[in-house]
Amino acid sequence: MSRYQYIDSCRTDPSETNPVTKMCAWLLVSTSGFYHWLSRPTSATAARKQVLTARVRGFFDASEGTYGYRRIHADLACEGSECSPELVRQIMGTEGLVASQPRPFRVTTEADAAATEMPDLIERDFTGSSQMRV
Repeated sequence: MSRYQYIDSCRTDPSETNPVTKMCAWLLVSTSGFYHWLSRPTSATAARKQVLTARVRGFFDASEGTYGYRRIHADLACEGSECSPELVRQIMGTEGLVASQPRPFRVTTEADAAATEMPDLIERDFTGSSQMRV
């Protein structure tokens, strides 16, 4: 985040009461430079990155959060969007998109066949209507 972006985010924050001139002085930038930055059009790189961000988020949501940057890059390449895997990785990092793979089901215990053949020496009755035997 650049200094100008930080000043702009503080300026639009309703809890922030400092004027722009003070924030510019604290961050050692000129006030006129800040207002000139505000009036600049969006660069081609920033516009391309916004479009890619929307596409990456679309592919991530379509995969229900399971696709990582490699698969999303492959989908973008099949779609015809030219970008590097590192750019997709960077976009996912800034957007907070973290892929999570569901773990496969694994049987953790096995039934012991010998346990069913053991006699009940105490003669326990676990039904709710029975009374305790003495």
